[in-house]
Amino acid sequence: MEKNELYIGLDIGTTKIVAMIGIVNEYEKLKIIGVGKSKSLGVHRGVVNNISQTIQSIQGAIHEAENNSNEKIDKVVVGIAGQHIRSLQHSDYITRENPDEVINNDDIDKLIDQVYKLVMLPGEEIIHVLPQDFKVDGQSEIKEPIGMYGSRLEANFHIVVGQVSSIRNIGKCIKSSGLEMGDITLEPLASSDAVLSFEEKDAGVALIDIGGGTTDVAIFKDGIIKHTAVIPFGGNVITEDIKEGCSIIGNQAEQLKIKFGSAWPGENKDSDIVSIPGIRGRDPKEISLKTLSKIINARVVEIIEQAYLEIKNYGHEDSKKKLIAGIVLTGGGSQLRHLKQLVEYITGMDTRIGYPGEHLSGDSNEFNPIYSTAVGLLMKAIENNSENLTNDISNSTGNDLVNQERKTILAKWGEGFKKFIDNVDNTYDN
Repeated sequence: MEKNELYIGLDIGTTKIVAMIGIVNEYEKLKIIGVGKSKSLGVHRGVVNNISQTIQSIQGAIHEAENNSNEKIDKVVVGIAGQHIRSLQHSDYITRENPDEVINNDDIDKLIDQVYKLVMLPGEEIIHVLPQDFKVDGQSEIKEPIGMYGSRLEANFHIVVGQVSSIRNIGKCIKSSGLEMGDITLEPLASSDAVLSFEEKDAGVALIDIGGGTTDVAIFKDGIIKHTAVIPFGGNVITEDIKEGCSIIGNQAEQLKIKFGSAWPGENKDSDIVSIPGIRGRDPKEISLKTLSKIINARVVEIIEQAYLEIKNYGHEDSKKKLIAGIVLTGGGSQLRHLKQLVEYITGMDTRIGYPGEHLSGDSNEFNPIYSTAVGLLMKAIENNSENLTNDISNSTGNDLVNQERKTILAKWGEGFKKFIDNVDNTYDN
């Protein structure tokens, strides 16, 4: 891998758009050399609702990152999320024409392509197909079928589905900003790469990424993604509740939440008061911190209960599906004081805050959970680049070939997705 090769991640969120530029240093750690942030004006709950405003916000973040790094950005790895994303489980099989030959890459491709042809609801498109485990001639729990003999190849799949129009709009914004789309990944998957260890994914863990407009849930077990969900509210609804409950403007509500907010109302005394400046010469407004934390608590409990419902839907209460590593919180909303304690109280599961720092070099400053998705997107770009290099230069042993082929399958969805955006875009333009 070239040490000075640039990797760029673009996190299009509801509250902010982050462009992050990184390189791999001599210790194989990710070094951040430039970050650009801009207020996200055209995105609501993870979905683009104003093309021109989104383009301006993207260009603002890109421009700032370029100035900070003195580098030119042309190709980006993009994260997608939003309330239109849903996931489902599906099983499918193929009957092989030549059972006397070992199962190879083409057989798995054929099976995955078959899943992509599933009929979805009107306006929906399959954007991500992830094999969970395989069966060969009825033999179950096979992680890697390549190299085995068999006539019937079966697999369980985790399928992620999204709205065609929402996906197309993101592609349009990227292109109109003068950028090329390198790879695309689901934001909860990117965040998980940045903050979760392999041990956690193997033991079973639920990642809850609390953003501004949405809360993303990704559940892993046995090292495999088992469940994803997007809850259509996040930190912004807390700010909105503070604004309404305390009769103050949005900016003041956001500052109150950050500086004095707590998810646990019992911490504050009735006498704890904060004074807010009045608008245009009006008298200052006094707000009780106890009242503030009660407002925050009510909404946070709702978010956590929704996330916990997704964990239950996955089947956490089943002993075989138990999430031993508990819950990892990340995203801007995870910085709320006493949130960890509240989550543990509601769910009864071990909880920690996830920071992207372990993958970054010591001189990087982006250790904040708000950058988890952006760091994950960079890691995805590095991973895909490494796989391409491996595929270019490795033709040694059969085992090596099997492994690299398998990686390629898991990465192929990004390429397919880019083609899909191009196709729909061309159709739309014509």
